[in-house]
Amino acid sequence: QVQLVESGGGLVQAGGSLRLSCATSGFDFSSAGMSWYRQAQGKESELVAKISFAGVVFYLTDSVAGRFTISRDNAKSTGYLQMNSLKPEDTAVYYCNVYWYEPYWGQGTQVTVSS
Repeated sequence: QVQLVESGGGLVQAGGSLRLSCATSGFDFSSAGMSWYRQAQGKESELVAKISFAGVVFYLTDSVAGRFTISRDNAKSTGYLQMNSLKPEDTAVYYCNVYWYEPYWGQGTQVTVSS
């Protein structure tokens, strides 16, 4: 079955960096687009970044442009979100998402940025 497992979250000081990974299995990752979403406590889910199956970045929300980079390694069936210059407002649970005939989600990884 389709599985997505995020990792790489944690506690970091403002200005620091984290690299999130989304390891996938159970489908042809190289044929599926991938997205990263985040949800801060008490707020709605927000699309952060989106990348095509071929590695074209379709979307990067304005608040992270210039700081976050979405990428993927189809040979490893893994997607990434490199987060630099982190701010307290980036604190949220981050989820990866793929669409393979239907949407699939990982379990999420907590990112906490202290001021």
